[in-house]
Amino acid sequence: MAAVLAACGAGDRGTPELRVYAAASLTDAFTEVAKQFEAAHPGVGVALNFGSSSTLAAQINEGAPADVFAPASAAQLAELAAGGRVESGRIFATNSLVVAAAKESPVESFRDLARPGVRLVLAGKDVPAGEYAREALRKASTPEGYGTSFAASVLANLKSEEVNVRAALTKVELGEADAAVVYVTDLGAARGVRSVAIPAEFNVVAEYPVALVHGANGRQLAEAFVAYLLSPEGQAILARHGFGPPQ
Repeated sequence: MAAVLAACGAGDRGTPELRVYAAASLTDAFTEVAKQFEAAHPGVGVALNFGSSSTLAAQINEGAPADVFAPASAAQLAELAAGGRVESGRIFATNSLVVAAAKESPVESFRDLARPGVRLVLAGKDVPAGEYAREALRKASTPEGYGTSFAASVLANLKSEEVNVRAALTKVELGEADAAVVYVTDLGAARGVRSVAIPAEFNVVAEYPVALVHGANGRQLAEAFVAYLLSPEGQAILARHGFGPPQ
């Protein structure tokens, strides 16, 4: 489940192909973006590769054929830029965190994640969603918040670390976990889960950058895709899927 490849019109009738690597949390939004981009650019096919941002970054760093990279954190982009693999990026969307709780779960609040016996799953530490979740726990672990031991108590309930945020959500959907910390946008298509808010003072704003990969298959096409993401049409699609605009 490290990466999921989805082809829209890519490869049909020998059409020019644009290869887009994107964070798993962008799956639904980018699938629609790609379809609309193809409709606006007849004869172009978009091949989408979804997965954890760290896994995709490693693939690009090893020479995987990609034209556009859209991770869920600037950290992966910075590492690739330092190695000369991608150009400088632009923020095109924002997101925030929420607790996805199973319907029969005892979790009714963010604070409840520290209750003994709660089965918690998170994305791995090297995945943006996992990093953001742990940042939210740290922000709440203060005397003014939920107490300095809050994060440790929550992490004591951690049953597994998943390869990406969608995998963490799936554990809750399947009844294999009581709760997971995911992106707000992940709950749009979720089944059998409740949304439990994370207080604003502890929440995290996730910024999504996008950049061209050096040696892109067709630079003009890649630039056009990035421009579409930032256009009113592209931003409207992202908003429909719960993403916020660049800040």
